[in-house]
Amino acid sequence: MASASLLKTSPVVDKSEWVRGQTLRQPSVSVVRCHLVAPSGLTVRASSYADELVKTAKTIASPGRGILAMDESNATCGKRLASIGLENTEANRQAYRTLLVSAPGLGQYISGAILFEETLYQSTTDGKKMVDVLVEQNIVPGIKVDKGLVPLAGSNNESWCQGLDGLAPRSAAYYQQGARFAKWRTVVSIPNGPSELAVKEAAWGLARYAAISQDNGLVPIVEPEILLDGEHGIDRTFEVAKKVWAEVFFYLAQNNVMFEGILLKPSMVTPGAECKDRATPQQVANYTLSLLRQRIPPAVPGIMFLSGGQSEVEATLNLNAMNQAPNQWHVSFSYARALQNTCLKKWGGRPENVKEAQEALLVRAKANSLAQLGKYTGEGESEEAKQGMFVKGYVY
Repeated sequence: MASASLLKTSPVVDKSEWVRGQTLRQPSVSVVRCHLVAPSGLTVRASSYADELVKTAKTIASPGRGILAMDESNATCGKRLASIGLENTEANRQAYRTLLVSAPGLGQYISGAILFEETLYQSTTDGKKMVDVLVEQNIVPGIKVDKGLVPLAGSNNESWCQGLDGLAPRSAAYYQQGARFAKWRTVVSIPNGPSELAVKEAAWGLARYAAISQDNGLVPIVEPEILLDGEHGIDRTFEVAKKVWAEVFFYLAQNNVMFEGILLKPSMVTPGAECKDRATPQQVANYTLSLLRQRIPPAVPGIMFLSGGQSEVEATLNLNAMNQAPNQWHVSFSYARALQNTCLKKWGGRPENVKEAQEALLVRAKANSLAQLGKYTGEGESEEAKQGMFVKGYVY
């Protein structure tokens, strides 16, 4: 196994800290072997933000807390608003996002909030900057930086994630606006293969994004989502995820990403949504933790699972089961619909319902906080919270 002395032929910008604890595969034609002690401009170094990145990642991965994903694009937010009979206007989006960030005591359970670009630069209905409201709640502001999925030519009807062009200056601007972490979501479809091309494209895109984010002070959330679509069983999901995660961490290492300054946002290992054999929370926990142990470097400070269309209660039960077993990571959540679904319905776009909606959000946030600590019981959950939210071919 080669070490960090495997260096690219192109020079890397000199930064303040050495990359530690990372290994690369055997060298290819694009790398050369040299000794770090030799006089050379070819050095593998971490970002000058290294200390801050580690601190931010550890803050987000703090006990009993997780991430509120509220980074839906304007189009997707419009679908959510339409479900309660509201028009997709900036004023309505602002009102809903104000409701979320200003929920009293939210920071007790939520350590980070992923925002869409509009929200990062937006003020609340009371005229306060959304970013400032989050910071006052002790919540780290984050930003979605990818530009969405597009068809991947040459694949089996699969997709790739765009957004690398111009990412560096955008990231620098987001940092200036107050963001301290970023999110990039790409997906792999099991019914469509997945093809080797799609897996490598997903892994490489995540790695380039992560390197660029760290270079601009943002902790990258690395999100390789294995879509729930399909009739496959849990063993098939496990095998595909094992392959995808291996590729992701190989390319992260090739791109000199500092593992201590990232967060992983993977799917839980579950059967396909249309599989007749359902898995218990204990089975999901066993498969998912086994995958973590086989594929994830211990240096990664936080595993912030996505819900991926699970019901609110199902996502919480599965997270709780994982935290009742020994593991060496901060195993937590980064949920969107699994935190917001009941809250949105309670609000219904009516100002007089804001308090009730915020209480619903806090109920779900507290439940997942308890699950992160392995102390969730599931008592008193409504039937509404148990309803699945899987949408076949879901995009946002």
